[in-house]
Amino acid sequence: MSSFIKSLFFAVVLFMSTIVRAQLVVPEIFSDNMVLQRDKPVPVWGKASPGHAVSVVFGGNSQTAKADESGQWKVMLPPMPANAVPQNMTVQGESVIVFTNILVGDVWLCSGQSNMQYALDRSLSPFLGPAKGPDVAALEVKAAKPEGVRYIMVDRVLNKYPKLPTKGWKTGEDSMVRYGSAIGYFFAKEINSKMNVPIGVITSAWGGTRIEPWVPEAAWAGSPVFKDSVKGEQFTIHGAKPATMYKGMISPMVPFAIKGVLWYQGESNVMTNDQETYSEKFRLLVDSWRKLFNDADMPFYYVQLAPYKYSARKPNKEDLLAYYWEAQTSSLSLKNTGMVVTTDLVDKLTDIHPSYKWEVAHRLALTALGNVYQQKDIVYSGPLYSSSKRKKKAVEIRFAHIGGGLASSDGKPLSWFTIAGEDGVFVPADAVIKGKKLVVSSASVKKPLFVRFAWSENAQPNFANKEGLPAVPFRTDAIPYKN
Repeated sequence: MSSFIKSLFFAVVLFMSTIVRAQLVVPEIFSDNMVLQRDKPVPVWGKASPGHAVSVVFGGNSQTAKADESGQWKVMLPPMPANAVPQNMTVQGESVIVFTNILVGDVWLCSGQSNMQYALDRSLSPFLGPAKGPDVAALEVKAAKPEGVRYIMVDRVLNKYPKLPTKGWKTGEDSMVRYGSAIGYFFAKEINSKMNVPIGVITSAWGGTRIEPWVPEAAWAGSPVFKDSVKGEQFTIHGAKPATMYKGMISPMVPFAIKGVLWYQGESNVMTNDQETYSEKFRLLVDSWRKLFNDADMPFYYVQLAPYKYSARKPNKEDLLAYYWEAQTSSLSLKNTGMVVTTDLVDKLTDIHPSYKWEVAHRLALTALGNVYQQKDIVYSGPLYSSSKRKKKAVEIRFAHIGGGLASSDGKPLSWFTIAGEDGVFVPADAVIKGKKLVVSSASVKKPLFVRFAWSENAQPNFANKEGLPAVPFRTDAIPYKN
């Protein structure tokens, strides 16, 4: 090799190495128009040349870190109050990155499968279902969007890891907002309106996914139910590969500071007959995400599945939906969780994508307003089974979350109650409201012991509280009976 060629070669190498050294990288969850989480330490992280200092300046705060041997760096901005006045963030190392138009408020992550993915603009959604009465979503697409709400959509792409597949944060003026979660949009709009706090919505959902791909691989080894299934680096849980959606669509944004999670998923798991273990899978999801986002008390609010004829699509044709409802209800025992019921939001039992996403979002917003935001006099749940007692030829049932009182949502006799005696044969029952309790009976059951309510995938009952929130499906025979 001639001296000239050698000199040229080394010059190119030196030039390329300079370019590599000069690269300052911040994850894709950071962009113009973003919302940073208030009242929490805010991590900002990325990559730079090993050993080089990186400073982050925002809101009068300046923090500096040095990139480690692998080039990783992270700073923690101190907790900041909500601020609806746009600000800039400067990240400076070997180069400078400036993010503009940033608000400080609450950030909510919306995840799950197709009912959470369901777009604000229903015409863009492959899950288009019927709408009874005015289509609120269609009207909202054309309406002016709230200035205090920002949106980021994570694309359904798994091969960009460790990058987050997204086009960045958007304001309501961007047409991309139409593609975001309808539930996330309506939830954010209501919280922003009621609390006057900027809200950031992260949509990371994928239709048809089971819960297993959203749970990190490491979480399964610590489960008393699933630890024996964790064998080697490649393993499956009930035939599903864990962590695929988590790795591609969640982990690249960790540990971005967020307020909480809205979750709508489970339809695909109903098809797999794992009703006995779904609650444990959900616990693993909640615990692992709280750990990843550095908040052991992070609110985790979820949607109970809507009535649907799952048995028509299942090989064994069993009606198992009520058991999933029970599993979802049992998850309320996890701290800082909340569940909304959707038994009254279905027009067709053959439509797995009921259209009333604005009402689902409203009920999630009520849950957040009553718990996270500590608003007084908020009724955020329908009647929830508390206890039962046999009295003569009837069973008396008491509930939590009765609000202004127990009620029939349509003024007709209460529906979808059944009752059984020692033989365990359930027959239709009469349910009558007596003050703060229900009295359930049947002329054909002389010594009743057990009551079930809405125990069917076809159930669209009318039992609610006076605030119009539907009662949670239940059965008393799954709980030790009080004589």
